[in-house]
Amino acid sequence: MSHRVGVIAGDGIGPEVVAEARKVIDAAGVVLDVVDYDLGARRYLRTGEVLPAAVLAELAGLDAILLGAIGSPDVAPGILERGLLLELRFRLDLYVNLRPFLAPPAVDLVVVRENTEGVYAGEGGILRKGTPHEVATQGSVNTRMGVERCVRFAFAQAESRARRHLTLVHKTNVLAYAGDLWQRVFDEVAAEHPDVATAYAHVDAACIHLVETPERFDVVVTDNLFGDILTDLAGAVSGGIGVAASANLNPARTGPSLFEPVHGSAPDLVGTGRANPVAAIRSAAMMLEYLGEADAAARIDKAVAEPGGLAGSTSEIGDTIAGRV
Repeated sequence: MSHRVGVIAGDGIGPEVVAEARKVIDAAGVVLDVVDYDLGARRYLRTGEVLPAAVLAELAGLDAILLGAIGSPDVAPGILERGLLLELRFRLDLYVNLRPFLAPPAVDLVVVRENTEGVYAGEGGILRKGTPHEVATQGSVNTRMGVERCVRFAFAQAESRARRHLTLVHKTNVLAYAGDLWQRVFDEVAAEHPDVATAYAHVDAACIHLVETPERFDVVVTDNLFGDILTDLAGAVSGGIGVAASANLNPARTGPSLFEPVHGSAPDLVGTGRANPVAAIRSAAMMLEYLGEADAAARIDKAVAEPGGLAGSTSEIGDTIAGRV
């Protein structure tokens, strides 16, 4: 079966790590029908476009999307993040951000982050801008549907793992409305899954636990903002964000899902050979599993984790993993 995949190599080290991911996919024997897209800082600086409607329509018709990295010091913060990354999440209904972390023996966990609501939904505004009496508001949008579908996905993840344990992370003692909705939905869905053990942690306590006792976590479910922060911390305690992969999923498969390394574009590393391609390669493996290429995905994951470690330049690490596959 041929899979039609869009590749957005993006900016900075994005093209370099994506090249290694594609090298490893080829080594795994999976043939993709690849469509390359020029999106990111270079296109924006050249044309003023971030995500043209015609390109979005094309992307919506693909089977999956692999993204390298987005961002440039020449583009004001927020333009690409909101106009490309968040727009793809909202328009393609990529409501689950799935991030696995593995660093034996202490770390073996998966974070399920709600990906289309919370403070990222864009509710809020500014009054009397530029005056001494300026007011800025930023609301957290949490719908019953959005919370429940994320929680149900998290329970399914927990059921698929050996420990069958799920932790809700929030701040229910302070965020009385959003936290109450998350806790009530979590408890109601938990009653349907008696085989899954559950726990709760305030987000600040969860940060401490991730550093001191990460082994207490199996699957974590949380909202958009808390998930963004927790997963960066989890990346730091499990080998660094250079090895952290992620999937932005549309579990209903009404459109493509998007796979990307957690790291940024790192313009200071461009052309140095120091960019770590492991996160991009692991993200590609997640994409292959989503596309039904489970055997190839497993071989790539095994190759990445093989004893002996990984060293060398960006391309040398890619060559090593491709050779192991």
